[in-house]
Amino acid sequence: MLTFEQKLAIIESFPELVRKDVSLKRVNFHYEESLSDKKNVVYHLHPNGNGYVYGEYLNGYETDQKGMVNIRDFSEDELRAILEKSIESLSEEPENETYGDSDSQEERWMNKENQSLILVNEDDMWNVYAGMNLDGTFPSYNEARSYLEEEGFSKV
Repeated sequence: MLTFEQKLAIIESFPELVRKDVSLKRVNFHYEESLSDKKNVVYHLHPNGNGYVYGEYLNGYETDQKGMVNIRDFSEDELRAILEKSIESLSEEPENETYGDSDSQEERWMNKENQSLILVNEDDMWNVYAGMNLDGTFPSYNEARSYLEEEGFSKV
């Protein structure tokens, strides 16, 4: 495990990140150029080595309910990679933005048995429909996507 000082040095090597000291000697790093309302890339980096990186739109990382990835046991290469990906994800329009003037966005998902589900953004929530029946409601696109993938569905 990298020490706090090692993680800090790696994170500070990204000139686009701005350091913000917070309580209990923890440190946040913001990406001010974010196209999302999210600016925190590194959240609560603690002197004990624990901390989080924003990864809601990243594939291959386990996120908490806030879309954060725990970086406690990351190597230098892993930390650099997730920081680059996080910054890149915040440099793009968020996936869950609606199209044009429409109030909803729909995606069709299929499984190997050719069953389909529809993922719809409605009133700031992500709803999964099986035909006319509501199958599930999720607060973020990432959570809805994770659910669908766990159930064996893929986006068409």
